[in-house]
Amino acid sequence: ARGLMHVVVIDYGSGNLRSVAKAVERAAQDGGLRATITVTADPSAVGQADRVILPGQGAFADCRAGLMAVPGLVEALHDHVTTQQKPLFGICVGMQLFADEGHEHGQHPGFSWIEGVVDPITDQWPGAKPALKIPHMGWNSLRLDQADHPVLAGVEDGDHVYFAHSYAMRVTNPDDCLAHINYGAPLTAMVGRGVIVGTQFHPEKSQATGLRLLQNFLAWRV
Repeated sequence: ARGLMHVVVIDYGSGNLRSVAKAVERAAQDGGLRATITVTADPSAVGQADRVILPGQGAFADCRAGLMAVPGLVEALHDHVTTQQKPLFGICVGMQLFADEGHEHGQHPGFSWIEGVVDPITDQWPGAKPALKIPHMGWNSLRLDQADHPVLAGVEDGDHVYFAHSYAMRVTNPDDCLAHINYGAPLTAMVGRGVIVGTQFHPEKSQATGLRLLQNFLAWRV
């Protein structure tokens, strides 16, 4: 029997994390997984975690600054992913931080876990329609690019998920894009490489599909 799984939701002053923690709790119950869910910014808790969830709301630079303001936290995240090779799930700007840099109010470095940049949705997307509403808010249909990824198990092409964003990641390597949406042009909806996955959408607001993704993440054997 598998023991108790320790899940840490990173709290660095970025948005309402209660809904994320509740969704993870629900996903663990649905999956029959014994898990403790801790909302914390404590680097030592990250060091002990089996799974880490990195949410993020607002501006890329603000989220990055919030993480950097906690001594040892960014190092603990890098250690979790690279040295310990344990799974991490980024949500919204949490996912965007995986990139090399974000282009929101200047250029700001990301973690360089996934090659690419985070750009405004409007001006540089090939074939984008000029009348797009920004931010992109609400439900959109997922288009699966890597349907065999374990975290996408049981998720169908066309399933609806919930977005709220004005910036999107442009990945250098198409293999790192697990799913996209069409919003005037294709936009990255989900990325993955090695032990990390991230969604531009909010799984905690995406009802059954979001819970399924979180459950898959908790059960993921890497």
